[in-house]
Amino acid sequence: MSMQIPFITDPTLLEELEKHGKIQDFEPGQPIIEPGQYLKTVPIILEGSVKVMRTDEEGHDLLLYYLDSGQTCAVSLTCCSTSSPSDVKAVAEEKTKVLGVPVRKHEEWTNKFSQWKDFVAMTYQKRFQAMFQAIDDIAFKKMDERLLKYLVLKSKQLKTLELSVTHQEIASELGTSREVVSRLLKQLEKRKLVELERNKIYVRDDLETLLEEVSR
Repeated sequence: MSMQIPFITDPTLLEELEKHGKIQDFEPGQPIIEPGQYLKTVPIILEGSVKVMRTDEEGHDLLLYYLDSGQTCAVSLTCCSTSSPSDVKAVAEEKTKVLGVPVRKHEEWTNKFSQWKDFVAMTYQKRFQAMFQAIDDIAFKKMDERLLKYLVLKSKQLKTLELSVTHQEIASELGTSREVVSRLLKQLEKRKLVELERNKIYVRDDLETLLEEVSR
């Protein structure tokens, strides 16, 4: 098993991960965590990428953050530690390989291995920073800037300038309407920041630089 997990180089801990972890493969769009689900394992991304979303009572999703290889979800750690149901949805963005660590082992390793404890602490810090950023974006940024940031993050996450995504999917993840997204995308196309095709968006390779200029 090949694992790239921050802070974890302890051969004994790596051996424990191999011994007790269970690997699962997920296809693009396949749920990994559902709202209300009681988690029996802590999911660690080995390959691929995952988007974590908050779902309201009407079934609308709001994107919180992405997970890359070697990362896990802070909310899932909390749910495992408190035996409470998940408040978020996690969905594979591409073909994704996940290592499931049993809850009992997570609790045991937190007390036994300093590197696992550091990994958990780092996860909480990074993921909560990402959630605070998502809240700030909603509260303080205009929708056109949020849309630009969404396109940049998705392009970086999937390592491609060609995004296969519908206007409705974008609207759902940004918490707005499809009409608003379509109108803003057309404006971006007029500014030659993107090219639009049916269910595809091509973004410029310097879009992140332009976003930084807009955000100043």
